[in-house]
Amino acid sequence: MLLHRTTAGPSAADELPFDAEAVLRRVGADDGRPFILGPDGTYDLHLNRFLRDLENWGVRSANSRIAYSTDVMLYCRFLHESRDGKLIWDTDGSDLRAYKAVRLHGNGPGKVSVATWNRSVAALDKWVQWSLYEELLPAEPFRYVDKTVVSPQGPKQVRVNAAAEPEVPLQPIGFLSHEDFMLWRDVGLRGLLPDGSPDPAWRGRNGERNALFADLLICTGMRLGEATSLLTAELPPVTGRRVLGDITVSAALAKRNRARTVYVRPRVARDLHHYVGIERDELVQRRRAEGVYEACTGRLPVRRANRHALALESGTSWSYSRIGTADRARLLQVDSHGRASGPLWLWLGENGLPLRASTWQSVFRRANERCSALGLDFDVHPHTLRHSFAVHMLGLLLRQTVRALGMREDRRFTHAEVKRLLIGNPLRRLQLLLGHRHEATVYTYLDVLDEAQEIVLAALDDWDEQAAAFEQARPETEEYQ
Repeated sequence: MLLHRTTAGPSAADELPFDAEAVLRRVGADDGRPFILGPDGTYDLHLNRFLRDLENWGVRSANSRIAYSTDVMLYCRFLHESRDGKLIWDTDGSDLRAYKAVRLHGNGPGKVSVATWNRSVAALDKWVQWSLYEELLPAEPFRYVDKTVVSPQGPKQVRVNAAAEPEVPLQPIGFLSHEDFMLWRDVGLRGLLPDGSPDPAWRGRNGERNALFADLLICTGMRLGEATSLLTAELPPVTGRRVLGDITVSAALAKRNRARTVYVRPRVARDLHHYVGIERDELVQRRRAEGVYEACTGRLPVRRANRHALALESGTSWSYSRIGTADRARLLQVDSHGRASGPLWLWLGENGLPLRASTWQSVFRRANERCSALGLDFDVHPHTLRHSFAVHMLGLLLRQTVRALGMREDRRFTHAEVKRLLIGNPLRRLQLLLGHRHEATVYTYLDVLDEAQEIVLAALDDWDEQAAAFEQARPETEEYQ
């Protein structure tokens, strides 16, 4: 059983058949950290120490640590249920081969893709490396083979688990046209009918909030965890004639701790403030009157906050670049008397508490199901909107580059001309906007981008014009306020 310990709401110990809070504190299972319990509720000290050490062993992302922890937990469950109650410390290659037969080649609901299987193998390999270093295993329990791979420095030999599968070719990325996005958003999230009219059977209560979250993803390319964990104080200001719409994705949230700046369309920036000032504020005031925030345990009281840092009630200043997701969920604004006035977390659920990434995934799944029931074939996930941003932004940046060079947009280019046009411009800028470590990663969309913000902002202006053109052609009932 894989659990997370958290003090932002009910304790993970509340889910257990015994009071484990003191035990968890003693063994170092701090807030937001996954831990594994055996079928009888026992806590394996060494196995859970491995989970706590993942960050020091190169698994930097919180999502990756959760994925690795889940993979190890599932393997432990398989050993217990299908291998005569074996512990992971007694496993061998025959166990892993049997697990592969079920997990990768079986026909049950637990069957996974090659990519997911290889991640599971990587998690177990990391456990093997750590356990050998800690002298908890006498030898490698699995078989490893040498394999030649092509690296940027040329061919080299690496040692891989024999149970790993060859990588499958990357599938074409999924993305939406602007018109398809609006149709999916309005039908799936806002509860309209495909013709744009209201659906009398719609019973959703958070359609505008959910649609706004989707708007934020598709116009910034933010990852799900980054957008989910935003604080109200990090929103761009909307005063003045020109709204820049810049949001800093802090190092504590970004993949591989690579901070970057993304840009929100002016209308979305204004809608975010509208949500904070009206819908969200009304919810917070109701929950505050009910005493929800005073009852929160483990809260971090905040006296003041600006766009870059906050001051805790103790007077300590804390930069957003150092505040991770778990601590962000515990931030509560307090007044001069120390009374809690509401969370700093931007996206709140009906209980007035922070919405987690898993909840947003459920929101998208229900939106797809609603569209399907109305005859619309959509399979949209939060990452689909990130891909959509990348494809549209690259197209806009290329158009801007063509204009900057004084060329006609309908001109046909030779391969050499296209290469010269792209290298050092749009792909590098796109890499920076998406927060990818390597430029080659964005070759999927086409390739390149530099730090010239004027071109990025001009492209966003173009996107505003494109969006306005589409929306003016749609029924008035679809106007998004």
